[in-house]
Amino acid sequence: MADDKEFPPPKPPAPTAAALPSVSAGKSNLQPPRQYPYRQPFSRNQQHRRRRWKPPSGRRICCCCCFWSLLVLLVAALIISVAAVALYVLYHPSPPSFAVPSLRIHRLNLTTSSDSSVSHLSSLFNLTLITQNPNSHFTFDYNPFSVTIVTDPGEYLLGNGTIPAFSSGEKNQTSFRAIVVTSTEARELDVTEVSGIRSVLKRKGGSGLDLKVVMDTKVEISMGKLKTRKVGIRVSCDGFKGSVPRGKGPSMASTDKSKCKVDLRIKIWNWTF
Repeated sequence: MADDKEFPPPKPPAPTAAALPSVSAGKSNLQPPRQYPYRQPFSRNQQHRRRRWKPPSGRRICCCCCFWSLLVLLVAALIISVAAVALYVLYHPSPPSFAVPSLRIHRLNLTTSSDSSVSHLSSLFNLTLITQNPNSHFTFDYNPFSVTIVTDPGEYLLGNGTIPAFSSGEKNQTSFRAIVVTSTEARELDVTEVSGIRSVLKRKGGSGLDLKVVMDTKVEISMGKLKTRKVGIRVSCDGFKGSVPRGKGPSMASTDKSKCKVDLRIKIWNWTF
């Protein structure tokens, strides 16, 4: 029977060009797999080392202390400078002025022993000191003055004494008269002082004695309830020209060209500026 004959199954159709994947010349849509770097496994020891806290080193602490100390000093200096400028602008402070209008020489004797081994100086001076406070908001409180009279130049000591403490008020003028500066006992001199004083006394036949008055003290400045610390000052007055007294009466020193200046005396340890 012809109808009962078996036939093989039909072949599948060949794929067309549209069904094939597109391949460009020299390139393919297929990408290679990604390459990941090799990582070491994270151990507990590494985690412990990373989380461990380390205290700051001594060098770092020292640097921080120096920085903050310097910053505090700069801020304090800035505040003080601003306050000083504001005070100066508001009140215009001025230093006190000093003058010695009168200087008398009562005695000035240089004696030498017969064998020329010992020399003594006996002196007696009388001066008048005037000080003026030009400020209207400040008061000057002075400690006792240490007064010294020396030759100029050379600054050989001729006599010394003191002026009592006093206060110079606002816009006030204070004067001390008949202040005696004297060497109470004849002072023994060394060879250098003897030669220097003798040359000064013999100048111009015993006349034309150049003198200088030096006064050291401390002053405290007050403005209401505000007070400063006591500061050392030196008052130097030069330009006096006198002569050794001849007879019982004193000799008057010329004060026409005399002038006084005030300098701060700042003491740091054993040095005074």
